[in-house]
Amino acid sequence: MTARREDLLRRKLIEIALPLDAINAASAREKSIRHGHPSTLHLWWARRPLAAARAVIFGQMVDDPSSVPEEFPAPEAQVVERERLFGILRELVLWENTGNETVLEKARAEIRRSWRRACADNAGHPRAAELFDPERLPAFHDPFAGGGALPLEAQRLGLEAHASDLNPVAVLINKAMIEIPPKFAGRPPANPEAQEKLAGGAAWNGKGAEGLAADVRYYGKWMRDEAEKRIGRLYPKVDVTAAMTAERPDLAPYAGRKLTVIAWLWARTVRSPNPAFADVEVPLASSFVLSAKKGREAYVEPVIEGRGYRFAVKVGTPPAGAKRGTKTARGAHFRCLLSDTAIVPEYVKARSMAGEMGQTLIAIVAEGIRGRVYVEPTATMEAVAQAAEPAWKPDQPMNRDTRDLVSGRGYGFFAWADLFTDRQLVALTTFSDLVHGARAEIERDALAAGLSDSPTPLRNGGAGAKAYAEAVGVYLAMAADKAADYWSTISSWDSSRDSVRNTFSRQAIPMMWDFAEGNPFCTSSGNWLGHLRWIGELLVSLPNCGSGYATQSNATTQTVSYNKVISTDPPYYDNIGYADLSDFFYVWLRRSLRSTYPDLFATVAAPKVDELIASSYRQGSREKAECFFLDGMSQAIKQIADQAHTSVPVTVFYAFKQFESKGDAGRSSTGWETFLDAVIRSGFAVSGTWPMRTELSNRMVGMGTNALASSIILVCRRRGENAPMATRREFVGTLRSTLSRSIAYMQSGNIAPVDLAQAAIGPGMAVYTRYEQLVLAA
Repeated sequence: MTARREDLLRRKLIEIALPLDAINAASAREKSIRHGHPSTLHLWWARRPLAAARAVIFGQMVDDPSSVPEEFPAPEAQVVERERLFGILRELVLWENTGNETVLEKARAEIRRSWRRACADNAGHPRAAELFDPERLPAFHDPFAGGGALPLEAQRLGLEAHASDLNPVAVLINKAMIEIPPKFAGRPPANPEAQEKLAGGAAWNGKGAEGLAADVRYYGKWMRDEAEKRIGRLYPKVDVTAAMTAERPDLAPYAGRKLTVIAWLWARTVRSPNPAFADVEVPLASSFVLSAKKGREAYVEPVIEGRGYRFAVKVGTPPAGAKRGTKTARGAHFRCLLSDTAIVPEYVKARSMAGEMGQTLIAIVAEGIRGRVYVEPTATMEAVAQAAEPAWKPDQPMNRDTRDLVSGRGYGFFAWADLFTDRQLVALTTFSDLVHGARAEIERDALAAGLSDSPTPLRNGGAGAKAYAEAVGVYLAMAADKAADYWSTISSWDSSRDSVRNTFSRQAIPMMWDFAEGNPFCTSSGNWLGHLRWIGELLVSLPNCGSGYATQSNATTQTVSYNKVISTDPPYYDNIGYADLSDFFYVWLRRSLRSTYPDLFATVAAPKVDELIASSYRQGSREKAECFFLDGMSQAIKQIADQAHTSVPVTVFYAFKQFESKGDAGRSSTGWETFLDAVIRSGFAVSGTWPMRTELSNRMVGMGTNALASSIILVCRRRGENAPMATRREFVGTLRSTLSRSIAYMQSGNIAPVDLAQAAIGPGMAVYTRYEQLVLAA
């Protein structure tokens, strides 16, 4: 284990000051950016913004001027130098500079400069050759890698990046971002079209993973064409007839044409609770509004015909009741369309749990000349959907003990297959299975393009044609996963944007009473080629150099952190059930990639038992769940504290859950207190806390809820082996003097007033955690 030499440590920028205003602004803005962002590769919950990750790693690697008195002896010189570093940081966090090599190289140069100081300081260390090589930066590790923002930004800043996580979906995301692209960086595409151009004399000027991205698009297009041959009949076009235009003059421009469907809009149904209509399935529709766009309004109008009904589509301003559909209150409160009888939650749950909840088509959305075209449902369209017969279903059971999943709410969802229509299951199995076919095509073409015939697979470090085919297959499988996010019965129609809303519009799988069934072969929201385009844009934005490694490991026992720089974003107590949610994707990834990563996808579901969250249903009670979280997190943080490179502080993101409204200073959660306890137990001293406001206030999960509002960045150093004890009087005296100086500095302009209360925790924790023990004696 590394010798502890606190006397040779220099304080880092993040332990003294940060330009929080710039970091917060860039982080919040990034939440609305998509093109080239990791969130477009694959969904992960509570992913940290790249701007915050980049700023934190830079801040923990770069010396604060006050710790370099030989270069900046006077306080005034330190202020000037600190402002210069702030200038680099302000440039570094801007989204536009994510791939700006000039800006990035400035940041890398400062990191190397501080590292060389550390190496010079520790030239006499008994393991200096191993630990303090001025020509090689220490490697980086995130033991709770999740969505991969921190390892990715460490790689971008010039560090060898290591990511580990217990969850196989998270591990795959990290492999796709930091491990696979560098392996094939700079290579031209292997597909025949690109090779033909190169053979004709065209030069390949692509950088980084641009060749890989081109092949993902090419073979993804091959998959789309093959899928259409196999299942295109299940996705018919809409015939605009003369009869339709007679009733709807707005359809006149499309008379006699066949329009590609964007989505089929369905409402779930139950038999009417009114005995007079007990044989009739009535809709549970939360809204009849199709488009709320000004000047393009459209809605569904139910038409009662005897003991039945049909749906007519109207254009123009919807009547007042259309927005409510047949819903009468929050939850499963509806009314019978035929009798106006109340349909109560208990009745809906009883019918759905008995397998008696159905669905009815209420409208069809098609591609128009300059927008969407809404048409009435037809019996033919409904019959085509019902004719689908999936050859395989993900029949793994859903967890019915948690309300994070719709299966835990008593609406008749028992297995993952229950979240999809038969037609969606046919589409998803078709595209998942075509990943295997695409790999064979890619390997053949890669051999023809000159890659070696090495049999070494990707998982074992291979770089030949076989490994390359598997690498492209990873991204194609992730595209199929993205498709699942849009092709489920939890996907809804967003009438404000006229588009399909994905399954995970929040960090849960909620109940959707009416849903949008997207068309893989259209060119609008949720289509297959669109998923490929997002992935391709992300690949070309990844760093052009550096190596990365992603592995599956338990944070409480991992040894990857040994002598590495560590920044991590652990689970947030009980806020997100990552493992339960990730099974939605895992069941499809396993079908596509089990042969590529047999160890990663060996189990039928993502690991649950060792997941470090405070889960009452899993542990048996809230008290036991808190103990499980505290003990496990203490072990995980201790692993970090014992292994981290001593020259650099550890930084830990933790989500701060609070009410945020005018006049409300905030209320901390049990999770925050428990997490701080775990950090202290691990032997860490906290040398700083920084609040970073990384969430948008208008996201669905945040509307009117006690949602995650800030990430508190804890800056930690291993507590000295000879840490003293203190009396309460000594502690309070030190705290008062330290806080007064620290708060005065923060108020001088470095910290915005809204962040002052949380930032002030840092100096206080620094005093409290410097002691081995506090005693009550006066």
